[in-house]
Amino acid sequence: MSVMNVRRLIPATAVTGAVALGLVTLSACAGTSDAADKGSSGKLDVVASFYPMQYLAEQIGGGHVSVDTLTKPGVEPHDLELKPRQIGELGEADVILYLKGIQPAVDDAIAQAGVKNTVDAATLTKLEAHGTEVGHEHEGEEHGAEEAGHEAHEGHEGHDHGTEAGTDPHIWLDPVKYAEVAKGVGAALEKADPAHAADYKKNTDALVKKLGDLNTQFATGLKNTTTRTFITTHSAFGYLAERYGLEQEGITGIDPESEPSPARIKELQDIAKKDKVSTVFFETLASDKTAKTLAGDTGLTTDVLDPLEGITDKSKGDDYIEVMQSNLAALKKALGAK
Repeated sequence: MSVMNVRRLIPATAVTGAVALGLVTLSACAGTSDAADKGSSGKLDVVASFYPMQYLAEQIGGGHVSVDTLTKPGVEPHDLELKPRQIGELGEADVILYLKGIQPAVDDAIAQAGVKNTVDAATLTKLEAHGTEVGHEHEGEEHGAEEAGHEAHEGHEGHDHGTEAGTDPHIWLDPVKYAEVAKGVGAALEKADPAHAADYKKNTDALVKKLGDLNTQFATGLKNTTTRTFITTHSAFGYLAERYGLEQEGITGIDPESEPSPARIKELQDIAKKDKVSTVFFETLASDKTAKTLAGDTGLTTDVLDPLEGITDKSKGDDYIEVMQSNLAALKKALGAK
């Protein structure tokens, strides 16, 4: 989709790798040299790190932007590695939109690229610390988050997700926080391409309204449930749990590839019995082996709760809104919504 846009700008032989080529640096004087800087199409070339950032760029940029994503459909974003050529090409983008803390290799490459219009979504809303457990101390949320953050940091091997030790970068799974990020992205596009600022503003407002409607659907749909606890393989839903008064119990931490300890498995079996949990959720881009093992041992069912790190033909929906609505339906069923 976005690569085709780029192919119109450059010869087919030059379109290789995960990053679209032929991106041109936006001049500081955007108003005076837009045509030369943006290529023959006159579009702003935006590179997004992975799907949640791509969706914002496409929704807000509309017809004025050509969007390419570093993380192709089906690739687990946390594990993305970039080729040297791709890193070099990043420096030619007009705008780079990413979320620091999700993809270490991307964070490093973007820091080297030195693109003037580089937007870190993590700076556009407040990040919090979440571990494998979120939501059990609703009256002492700060204390609970502190402990959870310590837990997440202690249990992390391999990747250091989050801008600080223990912070959770999965902000897009909370429609309210995602709307805050959308406003910041809209402002960044207005600044990078002032000639189309009015359209970016209009598109941002429309997206924020859609996200507001989604928030209402979640708040209403999850208001009355038999249980407030859900178990998931990947602790990506901490912000969503906090937003709607749920309790997330992650089999592993924020890193989807980490393995749970036998003690954690035993603890989850006890929680499932105590809190009347019916379902163990797994995600589309990572193995469901652990979820199925836990479910089999405890007599629970399994279902998909999609962290929306990428859209594939296995996704239960074609875009962010549709997949989030599928997540809501899955949660309502698992939690016994009335």
